[in-house]
Amino acid sequence: MHPSSGPNVPVNNFKSLARILTKVENELPESDNILKNLTPKHTPVIGVTGPPGAGKSTLVNQLINTLSKENKRIAILAIDPSSPFNMGALLGDRIRMAEQFNKPNVFIRSLATRGSLGGVSAKTIQMTDVLKSADFDYIFIETVGVGQSEIEIVGVADITIVVLVPEAGDEIQSIKSGLMEIADIFAINKADRDGADLFANTIQKLVHQKSKRIPVIKTIAERSEGISALLEAIKSQPYSENKRKLPLLFEKAWKLIQDKRMSDIDKKKLQQAITEASKQIDFNLYRFIEKF
Repeated sequence: MHPSSGPNVPVNNFKSLARILTKVENELPESDNILKNLTPKHTPVIGVTGPPGAGKSTLVNQLINTLSKENKRIAILAIDPSSPFNMGALLGDRIRMAEQFNKPNVFIRSLATRGSLGGVSAKTIQMTDVLKSADFDYIFIETVGVGQSEIEIVGVADITIVVLVPEAGDEIQSIKSGLMEIADIFAINKADRDGADLFANTIQKLVHQKSKRIPVIKTIAERSEGISALLEAIKSQPYSENKRKLPLLFEKAWKLIQDKRMSDIDKKKLQQAITEASKQIDFNLYRFIEKF
């Protein structure tokens, strides 16, 4: 039984939900009150991460297609690289997930990384909590593909899927030391390519060295192959018993406090100030920061 929805979060009205997320993302006056009155439900949050070109978006697309046929209500937070000019999302999901936009049970939202190298900003945490207070069965967060620094996804996801491709075989050491540590499920995508079986077996051997059992699922997302097995692995994960909850709650609090402390820094004013200051012959970035 879920606790009742917070007073500010609509259960069925996606337009109202989108407006609330915009208020939170842009830190409008009402946003603080919205966040303080949230009543998050126990909705599983599934993080999908991995190197660029691994096929994360196609995989998420196929998972949504399958879940929507089961009449599940799904929210997707697609984290896009920020534009270096206006800090806004490049809205890649508009292309990647075009087929999902007309589905009445699927809600999609873009979010810029806003300079967070790990693909997860304070706004990701806040917007995920808003989505958890609405009436969804699953929440997916697809992060920017930037490799090892994506370990921050564990701060918001109950279940983390690391998507890899056979070509990553040459980088197995970096996988072992980085993404290997955060995976609850490995999806070896594009498994019809040369070396896929060998690569999957290598990952499986590394997984067996871990204390917890981590499924390794081979998929070919473009042909919908392996999607049922991946979905079964997701559903079988004991997300409510995640032993990382307390340390992750601390990390979330730390990031939100950092964000709050920086809230009086106006990025446009900073940009204008540094444009003027950089024209000086003796410009020094560190002296500029100290004065700013």
